[in-house]
Amino acid sequence: MNAEEIFARINKAREKAGRPDSEKIFFTAVSKTRTVDEMHEAEKFMCIDYFGENRIQEAENKNALFGSRRIPWRLIGHLQANKVRKALEIFDYIDSIDSIELAQRVNRIAGELHKVTHVLIEVNTSGEESKSGVSHQNFNELVDNVIGLENLRLEGFMTVGPLTENQSEIRRSFAELRGLAEGARTSTGLALPVLSMGMSDDFELAILEGSTMVRIGTLLFGPRVYKNI
Repeated sequence: MNAEEIFARINKAREKAGRPDSEKIFFTAVSKTRTVDEMHEAEKFMCIDYFGENRIQEAENKNALFGSRRIPWRLIGHLQANKVRKALEIFDYIDSIDSIELAQRVNRIAGELHKVTHVLIEVNTSGEESKSGVSHQNFNELVDNVIGLENLRLEGFMTVGPLTENQSEIRRSFAELRGLAEGARTSTGLALPVLSMGMSDDFELAILEGSTMVRIGTLLFGPRVYKNI
């Protein structure tokens, strides 16, 4: 594992962007396909702030074996409507709200569980059909709906950069989310501080465009071996 080296690269990118030392960039360790033992090993690195999981069934299996948590868990993958209750039982944060219908369902079930859930809205800034996320055109309507739901607390926004080696296009995608976030802060009067963008291949570009949270798996754990967990 290379957590400290990654954290040094995060700080170097933050300095290059001219952002102050006091402006923390959060580190989500993407633990999909990784074993519970690997996750416990990663917990030793104090620079890791969260674990990020993509699949409910995999997270449920891990949760049953994990024991007490030092690091909160975030759901960063697409959330199916029929998995909402289980997600709310497992995760501390839901980062992939992408429709009014899903937001309303999460809100209703959170109320039944007597909890307030902190969420991010996922935005598709790449325009790729293979990616989840609300469109630019429907962004403001979703923001307005989410902030009106009593059992949800909107913290900010998430996106996945386009699958390309064109750095200008990657940065454009991240800059679009930053612009949408700035507009939402102005229109709502809320801080909405979280911009979750940037992964193993592009997190430094994301930081240059204002990311406050990066999601890193392969650089931390090594290449993935897909198997049943």
